[in-house]
Amino acid sequence: MDHLSARQEAVLACIREWIAENGEGPTLREIGQAVGLSSPSSVAYQLGRLEEHGVIARSGRRWRSCRLA
Repeated sequence: MDHLSARQEAVLACIREWIAENGEGPTLREIGQAVGLSSPSSVAYQLGRLEEHGVIARSGRRWRSCRLA
């Protein structure tokens, strides 16, 4: 795995905590609120980068279906 940026680390931590508390992944807006990103497209970009790094994976098209790899 390549080095993750501070923003990507924050998004990953948010996903870990959300799954532990709720049993499923957060929405783009929920992640954005937690890490301080107002644009869902910015969150989607960060999630895409995490997926490229192999840290998360999606079982469907929706980001709520993401799981930790």
